[in-house]
Amino acid sequence: MGPRHLALSMSIGVALLSVSGAAQRFVPSPVPGVVPEKLNSYVPVTDDMLLRPKPENWISFRNGYSSWGYSSLGQINTETVSQLRLAWSRAMQPGPQEVEPIVYDGIMFLANSEDIVQALDATNGDLLWEYRRKLPPDIGNLTGTRYRYRNVSIYDDKIFLATNDAFVIALEAKTGKVLWETRRANFKDQVAQTTGPIIVKGKLINGSRCNPQSPLSGGCFITAHDSRYGEELWRVYTAARPGEPGGDTWGGLPVEARRHSSAWMLGSYDPELNLVYWGTGVTAPLPEKLRGAGKADLLYTNSTLAINPDTGKMVWYFQHLPRDNWDLDHVFERLIVRTQVSPSPDEVPWISPRVRPGETRKIITGIPGKTGVIWTLDAQTGEFLWARPTIYQNIMTGVDLQTGRPIINEDSTPQSVDATAFACPYLLGGKDQPSGAYSPDTGAMYMPMNNTCMDIAMSVEKAGPSDGYDLATKVRHVPGANPATAPVGRIQAVSASTGKTLWTHQQRAPIYGSVLATGGNLVFSGDVVRRFRAFNAENGTVLWETILNGAVSGRPMTYSVNGRQYLAIGAGGVTQGTGILDGLTPELTTPRVGNTLFVFALPER
Repeated sequence: MGPRHLALSMSIGVALLSVSGAAQRFVPSPVPGVVPEKLNSYVPVTDDMLLRPKPENWISFRNGYSSWGYSSLGQINTETVSQLRLAWSRAMQPGPQEVEPIVYDGIMFLANSEDIVQALDATNGDLLWEYRRKLPPDIGNLTGTRYRYRNVSIYDDKIFLATNDAFVIALEAKTGKVLWETRRANFKDQVAQTTGPIIVKGKLINGSRCNPQSPLSGGCFITAHDSRYGEELWRVYTAARPGEPGGDTWGGLPVEARRHSSAWMLGSYDPELNLVYWGTGVTAPLPEKLRGAGKADLLYTNSTLAINPDTGKMVWYFQHLPRDNWDLDHVFERLIVRTQVSPSPDEVPWISPRVRPGETRKIITGIPGKTGVIWTLDAQTGEFLWARPTIYQNIMTGVDLQTGRPIINEDSTPQSVDATAFACPYLLGGKDQPSGAYSPDTGAMYMPMNNTCMDIAMSVEKAGPSDGYDLATKVRHVPGANPATAPVGRIQAVSASTGKTLWTHQQRAPIYGSVLATGGNLVFSGDVVRRFRAFNAENGTVLWETILNGAVSGRPMTYSVNGRQYLAIGAGGVTQGTGILDGLTPELTTPRVGNTLFVFALPER
């Protein structure tokens, strides 16, 4: 690996010099309100384009309604990946780094921290236009988002941004000019959003992030807005209210005590079933002794919600973790896959007796929550089909096979300020917000995870309305691990059909980066200590590796311009993964500044 890595480093150095040289040419500054030449031929994005995106584009979060994080592009493949070179890079606004760009007809639209949106030439990173929102002072500390942002969305002639001060805005795609803005909530109620909307039949559908201290009654919410004018069309609250379905699952708590239950990541959409699938998080406070609701389930926390996008009506729900005591949100991607449902009893401990092995179904699958458990549900009805743990966990001792309801390990719940419980995983997962991927070529899902545990206790004896989660935690290694050598980070490939593990990559350093799967039979992901890698999708062999400037916590994506495939990844900046790094692998370090977008390609012929 040494000589090979040296050659790679030298080649990247040459690429850096060539990029630096290219930057010496004069690039005119964008003129506000003027259409850059490269956007003169902009063609509006249609519903059909979103339903059937062209391989050269990446025009929605995770590259499609099914949230696969997959591209059929294969110019960069198992045979050519060793030749990858840096094509260009661009510094980004300081702050959290979790971004996934979108690319349409050779133009990249890039979200930055603090609600900054840029249109860039996707072949060299030259700036075409920029939008900077003027945010209220110190809003990040109030809303709890710390200016985190992951993506913008594109539709028709507009770019859409859901802002840190709780607005949704439309920018003209050609110029970045604000066309309209609509307030979704009052940010002073500690409400924000860190992802752009998914767009279904002209509706902007977006979840929300409500701080645990938010005074909103009835929890957080998901909204739909008209893409033309910004009018709100419907709103779904994520904590069931008294007198409504599920309202009796809060142990009699009044509506003002039903807090949080944020829906802070993006949903998926199935056009055949006309259902949007969205995940929800936890309530506050977290220890049951402080909530005053007993062992109530607390719908619709930690659930998958299936919503009719036309009306906002909830068609079905499935609760993955009732009565959360640990901050184990279930807000992550729901993969929509049509496959044979044949869970293997050798590796899948929880299988519904109604499953008929070999039956082809459309399913919702993946790891929706921090427990690291794979859940597979029928996409039309929400029926539980099968589930299996991946990383070590002790929150659940089993599942009711008839209903899919988890059986909680009471010993893992915090009971007092003075005594700690031992719970696995840690509150950052397991799996956290970094997105997994699914490849239709291999039939496998690829999940970024960390093997972690925690000591957990109540932080107060009596909860106040502004205390937040009221937890005290310390990250720990899993039982039996040697703290000096135990692997923490993991990428696991699991068959969506059988639930069998196909391969596992384990390493000492935590993995807090998303995964990309491609038609080149490759899987890309990065870790907290600057490594960005390409794996063989079939067996997990590392085929290429480079070292970037900081934690690789962005979302890798790929696109093509004029027949040349590019691979983009955000690195540097702030990541929650460094918290795991500090607690479990103190001998490893990483820079926490220097947000940068890196774009790689094969050498030009």
